[in-house]
Amino acid sequence: MDARVDRLQRISSSDPGVIALGGGLPAAETFPAFGEPDAASLQYDWPEGREKLRAFVAARLRARGAAIGADDVLITAGAQQAIAIAAELAAQERVGVDEESYPAALDRFRSLGRPPTAGPAPVRYVMPALSNPHGRALDERARAMLLASGIGLIEDDAYAELRFDGRVPAPLVAGARDRVWHVGTLSKTLCPGLRVGWLVPPAAMRPRALELKRDLDLMSNGVGQALAERFLDEHDWDARLAGLRRFYAARAERMMRALRRFLPAWRFEEPAGGFSIWLEAPEPDASDVALLACAVEHGVSFDPGRLFRPSEASQPLALRVCFSGEDRLEEGIRRLAAAWDAFRARPATLAT
Repeated sequence: MDARVDRLQRISSSDPGVIALGGGLPAAETFPAFGEPDAASLQYDWPEGREKLRAFVAARLRARGAAIGADDVLITAGAQQAIAIAAELAAQERVGVDEESYPAALDRFRSLGRPPTAGPAPVRYVMPALSNPHGRALDERARAMLLASGIGLIEDDAYAELRFDGRVPAPLVAGARDRVWHVGTLSKTLCPGLRVGWLVPPAAMRPRALELKRDLDLMSNGVGQALAERFLDEHDWDARLAGLRRFYAARAERMMRALRRFLPAWRFEEPAGGFSIWLEAPEPDASDVALLACAVEHGVSFDPGRLFRPSEASQPLALRVCFSGEDRLEEGIRRLAAAWDAFRARPATLAT
């Protein structure tokens, strides 16, 4: 991440007066209350994770058409570790990505020496069910082309169950089991602090993936896994998802109304689900970091567009605003509009 962006986001997150429209955080009010963990969850466990949790993941994927069993699933420290393992084992050179994609994945590809590119590549990272930052679902033609391409695929399914219409598509792993590295997580639908994610590697690569997982951390958080299992045992997961979809859809609608009112010249598409909206500025030749600095002065923050681009380009000016973790959406967009007006009035706004 750009050090200037990191500094500004840390400043804004420590100030309760700043309305945080960045970060992609789930709403804290949706988090469940957990009881005490059992003593067994405090002990060392196997690197692949607890069996009951793996069985839950496998069952959810089978319901969507993928021939997956519990033994195919590795529980990881969130989706991020799953992406890191997949990138290290699936890609020996560059990784293909969308024009805008998940920043932490882009950073991991760079750190492994697999630079992300929006062009052709031997392996592609994709979020077909719902993309980040756009909240866009891959259309059927594009899905078919990916499955027919013959290349390795890292499928990030983080937001799949948060489509507002409730139509959770078949995962890519259902159509190309031998070359899809399927990644999922409970961070968006339960809570991120448990650090419960998963990886379903191609069957031939499972031994190497399990070995790498073991070498990285021996095992994922046993307490987090146990608390997740208990919650899943005691609650109706589909009912929870239905409630989350209604909750986030209502917040998305509120943000879109505010954008149309306060920033009518900015362009965006309605998200099909997820946590965020991608905004494109009417004046593209300006710095997203400089605008962020101005926005923080006005009591609001966002995610600069450069974070989502494989080239890390600041222009054309765009940004991600999240409706998920903040309730003061109308005031946040009003402050963003005031910051934009102040930014445009400054003599030098085209810095990189």
